[in-house]
Amino acid sequence: MKKKVCMIVQDKMVKGGIAAVISGYYGSVLEKDYDVTYVESYKDGGKIAKLLKGIQGYFHFAKVLLINRPDIVHIHSSFGPSFYRKLPFIYMASWAKVPIINHIHGADFDEFYVNASERKKSLIKKVYNKCTKLIALSEEWKERLSQIVPESEIIVIENYSVLHEDALTERLARKSNHTVLFLGEIGRRKGCYDIPTVVANVVKDVPDVKFILAGAGNAEDERAVKALVEECHVEDHVVFPGWVRGEQKDRLLRDADVFFLPSYNEGMPMSVLDAMGYGLPIVSTNVGGIPKIVHDGENGMCVTTGDVESMASSLVSLLTDERLRKEAAKESVSIVRRGYSLETHLQLIERLYEDIKNDKNME
Repeated sequence: MKKKVCMIVQDKMVKGGIAAVISGYYGSVLEKDYDVTYVESYKDGGKIAKLLKGIQGYFHFAKVLLINRPDIVHIHSSFGPSFYRKLPFIYMASWAKVPIINHIHGADFDEFYVNASERKKSLIKKVYNKCTKLIALSEEWKERLSQIVPESEIIVIENYSVLHEDALTERLARKSNHTVLFLGEIGRRKGCYDIPTVVANVVKDVPDVKFILAGAGNAEDERAVKALVEECHVEDHVVFPGWVRGEQKDRLLRDADVFFLPSYNEGMPMSVLDAMGYGLPIVSTNVGGIPKIVHDGENGMCVTTGDVESMASSLVSLLTDERLRKEAAKESVSIVRRGYSLETHLQLIERLYEDIKNDKNME
């Protein structure tokens, strides 16, 4: 009989990296090897819609615990409001004595824990220590999370990419169209306030460059970034198509020359891994797990956060040097192939499930 896993997830249409990670689980080998029940706990929308979705999720989870009795509860969580939304799931699973995996996708650890009040720190420790295992997205994040729980209770399982070998073939066969792609949340954490200055610097050397900032943020951030674009007089070089999915996202990833993510805080960004799976060279920053996948001088450039001059010069190099760009493109795919495939990721998830099951059987 298959072991039962209850996975706490977001609505499939939610924007962001967590939903992108979970999307690969649907219809995968994980569902073949385990009896997986998905409990949706969050959706995009207004406060009422989010509240109702959360309440519905708690009732659904209670029903699963009482009737299906899962062997493992696998929770996908982040920091900030996500921590508090997932807290009832952790308490309910703990009361039911079901092993809990807390898959941590958070990015701003200082705001969440280091600079928090002692009361909040105490709550975070109490909640996280109810979990059987925490999944960290990189060794750096394992080290940070070890401030909260023993290091032995943390396992590193990095995010993954889906390879599109045909996209790499297309990329190697064509000339540059001088297009730079950003995918993600339009906001400060992702470095979007730096992008207009970067564009202005790149335009000096690549006059026909086009930056596509595909994503969404809160209204204030979007207005501010667009205002900075106008202040830098580069509005003719920047396009805001909004949040993209499906065929539109696929086409943007195929058509771009370079992927750009100037983040200040990250775990292991799915957007970078997605881009690498399409054979895109990367220009990003040396935060979180990014240096593990963006090897400076190999599949792109990894620069210091906020260093707009280095970002611009890195982009110019890749846009104007065909040999450099194509070698970086091939290396992006090679890095994914060597260790960041969906298959490798799911093997590690299943190995963790088995380890927890075996530990429980030995009790």
